[in-house]
Amino acid sequence: MPLADSDGTSIYYERHGSGPAILFVHGSGGHHAAWWQQVAALREEFTVVTVDLRGFGKSDSSMAEFDGQDFPGDVVSVLDQEDITDAMLVGQSIGSVAALRAALLRPERVSSVVLGHSLGGISHPELKELAAADRAEAVKLPVIDRLLTRPFQQERADLTFLFQQMGTFNVARMQDLRNLDTDGPTLDEIRASGVRVAFLAGEKDAVLSVKTVTRAHELLPGSHLEIVPDAPHSMYWETPQPYNAAVARLRRTLTAPKEAA
Repeated sequence: MPLADSDGTSIYYERHGSGPAILFVHGSGGHHAAWWQQVAALREEFTVVTVDLRGFGKSDSSMAEFDGQDFPGDVVSVLDQEDITDAMLVGQSIGSVAALRAALLRPERVSSVVLGHSLGGISHPELKELAAADRAEAVKLPVIDRLLTRPFQQERADLTFLFQQMGTFNVARMQDLRNLDTDGPTLDEIRASGVRVAFLAGEKDAVLSVKTVTRAHELLPGSHLEIVPDAPHSMYWETPQPYNAAVARLRRTLTAPKEAA
């Protein structure tokens, strides 16, 4: 069983396929197995790495409490263990915050970060205000309706049930990740790191609006923006084909300037 050591905490991860590296960082209800549709689709062309943050999946969950500020180090421990030097980190929701911070900790190992359905915890007053307004609307909905569309829930009751079951394998909960989204990096810090950033969002995301994501892209020169039509917050699960296509496209193109330098 592959394990990385993150300051004394055992972090479970898996490595599949070969080629340019993509490392997926799950959100509050996920773990390494949540990426089953991505691993199967992408491993023929890319090295696909999945990881369990502490308190999730098969990683160490024995601690009395969890500190979200430790999660970026969990990602870094896997990069170091596998000696990956040109990773594209792909985060999902709050996992994007851990991904961006891990990239800033190890820019020599990370060439790009894809912020999936998230602003990555970027510290900017206008973005914080926009995201807060989006959250105020999202909390009016049942949790499952924030993550998956109603038609999908009705048509794919099997995959909706499996989606909900995924979180039952975790000890850590959303509240354990909340403080990840504090004291975030500034736009200047991101630019100075040399790490390329892409915003990846769904047109029907009920948690973070297209308007907010587009504004973040406008404020971060050189960033990329991918909006997938008809896709919800958990696009990786409900609409995997366009999600996988977007991730593959970004991996092929995002890092080209840095690789050529």
